Amino acid sequence: MDTEPNAPVSVDGKTAVVIGGTRGIGRAIALGFAADGADVVATSRSRDAVADVAAELRERGAATAELTCDVTDTESIEALRDAAIETFGGVDVLVNSAGAVATSAVTELSDEEWQRDIDVCLTGVFRACRAFGRAMSEGSIINISSMSADQAREERAAYCAAKSGVNGLTRAVAADLAPDIRVNAIAPGFVKTEMAGPKLDDGTAFRETVDERTPMERVATPDEIAGTAVYLASDAASFTTGEIITVDGGYDDSAQ
Repeated sequence: MDTEPNAPVSVDGKTAVVIGGTRGIGRAIALGFAADGADVVATSRSRDAVADVAAELRERGAATAELTCDVTDTESIEALRDAAIETFGGVDVLVNSAGAVATSAVTELSDEEWQRDIDVCLTGVFRACRAFGRAMSEGSIINISSMSADQAREERAAYCAAKSGVNGLTRAVAADLAPDIRVNAIAPGFVKTEMAGPKLDDGTAFRETVDERTPMERVATPDEIAGTAVYLASDAASFTTGEIITVDGGYDDSAQ
């Protein structure tokens, strides 16, 4: 990839596929890309959710395609890739943001709960990196990890294990796909999303503890994670690969 001096932090003119792009952080990234001039496919398993976010993308001026995807199914991911390439002529950016979280202590965690988190959060990322890595000639892959990859979390054994795996996978895939495709991960801290649930609502004891341990004194919005994705997808990040970028407001876990 030829780079220009002072490349802008912009995805204008790029084509992006956001897997898990119909809610939470993934949706914010998809809409942020669209607002910055990219064409975007925001996908998940739900046809209704895909249609809803596609309408929002079009309102922001983006061309899109309404395509569903199940990250636990290799053929589904490959069909998504092929349809996106057929529609747009290529893919410049892939974001892996599909998520699942089992909330059980390890002694109560079932095999099915464990496998679901691993299959969606880790193996799904592998499947997508493999499928799109075979077809992209250059560009950027961004995996959504979590600060929980490196921190202890009660009743999150499967999720923490999966996100730790995402970090290792990101570094390994970056080495495999260099120099033409850059691969990085974003590790958000506490973000107010549907998946986070009511524990992060204002006034809860858990939220108060989080705010006390965060120098920014609050949790993030999904849009604040999207800004990092725009950077990593842009030509301004042309020499950034194999990195795990934590976006947690300075959260201090040492008090636990």
